[in-house]
Amino acid sequence: MPGKAMKVLEGVKAVKGVGKAFPVYGRYDIVAFVEAADYNSVSKVSAEVNAIKGIKSTETAIEG
Repeated sequence: MPGKAMKVLEGVKAVKGVGKAFPVYGRYDIVAFVEAADYNSVSKVSAEVNAIKGIKSTETAIEG
């Protein structure tokens, strides 16, 4: 994983609410698992992740 992507990965891992984050191959470079009490909390974590320099787009899937 190139240095820029590693820096982004570390930024994602530092977001409160991110339980795990891993580099992956394929459509995306990073997969993160968020633990949150409700949809609004997930939305806040997603917004914080999206604000990390180097992130171009995200996709959120919620398991209920």
